[in-house]
Amino acid sequence: MVAKNLLLLFRKQLFWQQWVRVAKPTGEFASLTPRKIYIIPTRWGMLYGLMLFALLAGSINYSVSLGFFVTFLLTSLGNIAMLHTWRNIVHLDVRLMHAKPLFVGSNVSVLMHVRESKNRPRFAITAQFIDNPANIEDITANTTQSFYLPIVTQKRGYMVCPRIRLCTEFPLNLFHAWAYVESAFQLIVYPKPVDYSRNPSYAADTNIEGANAASLGDDEFNGHKSYQIGDSFSRVDWKASSRGIGIFTKQYSGNVNSTLWLDWDATLGLDTEARISQLSYWIVEAHQTEQSYGLRLPNLTINPNNTEAHFHEALT
Repeated sequence: MVAKNLLLLFRKQLFWQQWVRVAKPTGEFASLTPRKIYIIPTRWGMLYGLMLFALLAGSINYSVSLGFFVTFLLTSLGNIAMLHTWRNIVHLDVRLMHAKPLFVGSNVSVLMHVRESKNRPRFAITAQFIDNPANIEDITANTTQSFYLPIVTQKRGYMVCPRIRLCTEFPLNLFHAWAYVESAFQLIVYPKPVDYSRNPSYAADTNIEGANAASLGDDEFNGHKSYQIGDSFSRVDWKASSRGIGIFTKQYSGNVNSTLWLDWDATLGLDTEARISQLSYWIVEAHQTEQSYGLRLPNLTINPNNTEAHFHEALT
């Protein structure tokens, strides 16, 4: 029973990870020092070692001098391969740069810089966030190489990036050398937009400071927008559309301004996550149609606007 409990405890990731030596940033970069590098034989390396053992046993049994020569030669080759595999990854400097905000459930690529400062090229360096897809790059001597590391998001909010694993099996795939890098780098993950067939509310904005959008009307021409399903054919600018660059609809502004308000109370009847997803959908839709919109939450009100910064502020 005790042995079973110990086995289950060992299998937990957090149990063994706390004993692993991890490179942490000191300043801008985290350095892969010799004590941070781990190395073991690959399955080909173990097969190689088994072959050497068989050669040695045969040479001893039959007293074959050439057999000893080949055995010791191949053993030396294995030792040199182990050294070069270790040298291929040691003393690299790692730095996470930035990533664009994204919606939950989407994949994002985090930009990572790996710097080589020991005047030797590095080959087939693999980098990945643990349990995520990998990226393989070569690094020229005394340069900084960019890696784009995919990561899958499963929960909205601020997300601390998992550990980064760098590894290599160059030059002969006989040994696998790796190291871990830990960073406090955070991603912001926006709620997933979901439409529950509800409609946001409009309100007159003549008394709202900072509002700048006009309601749609028929008084004054106010430019073009890309045609969307449901637009009236009478407002399609066929002359502009005949240029072959798309179909455009004429926009007109009225005398009375109005603002689209995305209100938390308009999502009554849904659970909390569904209400957040509905608001996220409204924000994306309003931004894509270039409408001025404001956001009302229980403890926060964001004044109407339609800029890119306003879009990210509302989703945050």
